[in-house]
Amino acid sequence: MTMGSRAAVIKDVARLAGVSHQTVSRVLNNHGAVSGPTRERVLSAISALGYRPNAMARGLARRGSRVIGVVASDPTLYGPASTLLGIERAARAEGYGVSIVTVARADDVGVLAALETLASQSVAGAVVAAPHAAAAAAMFDERRGMATVTVEGDVDGTGPSVGVDHVAGARLAVEHLLDLGHRSVRHVSGPLGWPESRDRIAGWRAALESAGIATPRLLTGDWSARSGYAAGLALAERPGVTAVFAGNDQMALGVIRALQERGLRIPADVSVVGFDDIPEAEYLWPPLTTVRQDLDEVGRRCIAALLRQVEAVRHGRRAQARPEPKVAPTLVVRASAGSVRR
Repeated sequence: MTMGSRAAVIKDVARLAGVSHQTVSRVLNNHGAVSGPTRERVLSAISALGYRPNAMARGLARRGSRVIGVVASDPTLYGPASTLLGIERAARAEGYGVSIVTVARADDVGVLAALETLASQSVAGAVVAAPHAAAAAAMFDERRGMATVTVEGDVDGTGPSVGVDHVAGARLAVEHLLDLGHRSVRHVSGPLGWPESRDRIAGWRAALESAGIATPRLLTGDWSARSGYAAGLALAERPGVTAVFAGNDQMALGVIRALQERGLRIPADVSVVGFDDIPEAEYLWPPLTTVRQDLDEVGRRCIAALLRQVEAVRHGRRAQARPEPKVAPTLVVRASAGSVRR
């Protein structure tokens, strides 16, 4: 039987049988995770429609796709770009290719559209590396049955997610400055909409509160050196500033440039610590003290978590959807932070 002028496709079978197309696929591939009555409904629909599955497609279904999809929000930034590289390396080590879709809007609408694009490519599963992405990824997984894992996007602790312990990293930076004798530390954060920014702010505040120090007013940037430069000019006008923790290395670079232009020496007058450990950090002047993220480890954990989800989906069950343990950052001590002048 044909559907008008075309041959029946798997979605026609699913619609007639009242099941999902994934269930039809399981029946076609003799998957055990389908009840007897449901299997009979699907087989009856196949017979009624004269559906003939494509042999190549069925072969791919049995073997499973060897491509992992990735949704990325801004791969021009060092952190997201390095995370993508770590994911690609880990996927390749497991025998998978990677298909990347970038989104201009890292909200639910943009992420869901990107996931639909990847689903149309029949990827094995998807890694979502975009702020605020956890809810959209979980919604899509529930609706389409495609395994998803988020990177740095799980703000409520409910879905499968992988990320760096940014709170601990910020505490390392601030506690280092306090150990050098600074009585307070100013913070130039990234955009407040990013989970990483919020966690680094939380770590900054926690370190100061543990030391009994009042939290000074927050300055906010956009991850760029330009925004760090603007924050640095503002800080140069405020007496008593001796230490600054920047939310990433690019903003730290801008802070240092602005302070030096105003005649302040780094670190003799003001100490500066960044976050990320970009490749250029050790070649800045002075070489930048910063917090290093192991983004290769993030990639490995991400792919391992996703493949557990993929395997569960293939067997008709759900893997435990839990956040993975956070990847611990490390402090890299160089010359941009020094003891406070007495």
